[in-house]
Amino acid sequence: MAALFFVLTGLLMLVGYAIGAYFGDPLVFMFLGLLLAGGINFGSYYWSDKLVVKMTRAKLIQESDNPTLFGIVRKVANEANIPMPKVGIVNNPQPNAFATGRGPSKAVVVATSGILTTLNPGELEAVIGHEIGHVVHKDVLLSSVAATMAGVISYIGNIAMFSMMFGGYGGSNNKNGGNPLFLIAAIVLVPMGAMFVQLGISRSVEYNADDYGAKLTHNPGALASALVKISNQAKTRSQGFGRNSNNSPSPATASLWIVNPFRGSSLMELFSTHPSTEHRVERLRKIGEEMGVYVP
Repeated sequence: MAALFFVLTGLLMLVGYAIGAYFGDPLVFMFLGLLLAGGINFGSYYWSDKLVVKMTRAKLIQESDNPTLFGIVRKVANEANIPMPKVGIVNNPQPNAFATGRGPSKAVVVATSGILTTLNPGELEAVIGHEIGHVVHKDVLLSSVAATMAGVISYIGNIAMFSMMFGGYGGSNNKNGGNPLFLIAAIVLVPMGAMFVQLGISRSVEYNADDYGAKLTHNPGALASALVKISNQAKTRSQGFGRNSNNSPSPATASLWIVNPFRGSSLMELFSTHPSTEHRVERLRKIGEEMGVYVP
């Protein structure tokens, strides 16, 4: 994880250098981009619980609305030694779940109506363990920082591109006599690289939550089984998000869910917000071996 953030920092420095070599004022671009991206992502992080609940069309519930789900969330939260999160349900037949909130005291755990009928109690507890892992590790903060850095890189690149388009390639804009081809390559390729790194961080976060949930619930096999069931139904057209415009969450929330509900299986894991289910299950088998638990 630290290495990925280091790469993002390096990409930010590279695009700043490229712009500075052409325009001469890299700090101005970096500062403006940092302010804008930082402000947007701070707001997203600080109000993440309310924003995400609204974007996913989740309804916060009381214990009397679903004692089973409430009981499992409370059990897992107690095991993790964190306050009881708020609980929500998305009325959608596809099985899935997510957690949000900037910390354990502001956490929200949400499940779809489909997951409550698809998974058995052990599998559901394992999924909730995964989501509590996100809460404990404050993954909303990590994702916000990664999004801020990637956003800064993209923003600076966009400013540089528009400056070149409307200011020309020569004259007073090219203060340092920099090579415009180097600048064009930087502002096209570096943001793309930043996107890949950000996706890599997202996948790393999912692996860490799998590890934590498996060990917290002492049941890596249940989590593996749940991931397979959820992934299989995510590929089914009749169950996929986006099929019902009345209750489908926003695609912008794809990275939040335990399995990406909008793309099914990715043709190339490099472009995915989540690791492949096959890789996650294989990792859980190794965890099972370490724990002395058999994972099919």
